[in-house]
Amino acid sequence: MKFLDLCKVYIRSGAGGNGCISFRREKYIEYGGPDGGDGGTGGSVWAEAVDGLNTLIDFRYQQHFFAKNGVPGMGRQRTGKDGDDIVLRVPVGTEILDEDQETVIADMTELGQRVELARGGNGGWGNLHFKSATNQAPRRANPGQEGVERTLWLRLKLIADVGLLGLPNAGKSTFLATTSNARPKIADYPFTTLHPNLGVVGVDNVEFVVADIPGLIEGASEGRGLGDLFLGHVERCAVLLHLIDGTSDTVAEDYQTIITELEAYGGDLAAKPRITVLNKVDALDEEERASQREELEKMSGGPVMIMSSVAREGVTEVLRALRAEIDDDRIRHRPQEEIEPWRP
Repeated sequence: MKFLDLCKVYIRSGAGGNGCISFRREKYIEYGGPDGGDGGTGGSVWAEAVDGLNTLIDFRYQQHFFAKNGVPGMGRQRTGKDGDDIVLRVPVGTEILDEDQETVIADMTELGQRVELARGGNGGWGNLHFKSATNQAPRRANPGQEGVERTLWLRLKLIADVGLLGLPNAGKSTFLATTSNARPKIADYPFTTLHPNLGVVGVDNVEFVVADIPGLIEGASEGRGLGDLFLGHVERCAVLLHLIDGTSDTVAEDYQTIITELEAYGGDLAAKPRITVLNKVDALDEEERASQREELEKMSGGPVMIMSSVAREGVTEVLRALRAEIDDDRIRHRPQEEIEPWRP
């Protein structure tokens, strides 16, 4: 299934039905009076966060969502039928933006959350409503209220606990494949990852979700490479894992490139808890490890861990460091039957 995290939709709520002008006409009843019913209410447009979706690909093939109009009122005091609502089923983590792509209308962060995007028009009153002692045969009815038409943008921001950052070929996809059942594409050329991937990682009998996004390059905030739009998928993460290729000759510059892009992206992304890891150390000897690590610690101003996803060296220590930065309410504990092996 193709991944899609940004799409444009057109919605319109239903118009209300018109009120009816009608009079009671029966044999032997000379003055029946007005009996025109009210029009039905138009259908509304809703958005609902549902389970089982992690992409907006359904909106690639259908962009127009129009609710039904209310049915006009009829004689014999019959009210018209209300129009049916229409529901946009979106993944958890979807932001609903106005046409300017800046104004946030709703942020669907909880399963089952429902938001009304366009309310249906009210039905018009029939002439029965206007009967009075001084106007016993009104020939007046209200028209139904028009529906609301809007153009909206849907932007998906994946819900994950850990976000992977780094230049292309820093080893992010390899780390995700090593620590989870996810199978992202891995190759020896840049921009192997073209869309985000999610994986469930386990350590010390607990599990959390890791998001891998395409690599950033210098100038990504200005549109170079794949841009920085994918950073929206790590905005909700509790901690960021910054991987630096240990075989690079410019580890300090590589580190600073990512930090600069985080700051250019804005928000509080650059201020999130971050763990810096020197990756691919299996290709370095002890002296090179120490040199690269020292240079990176000097640039970052904090501790730097070392790891090799291929050789599985230091992976458990990194996972435990990530676990320490995640709140307990975000952690999912493994069921007891999964922890203890089966015994006859």
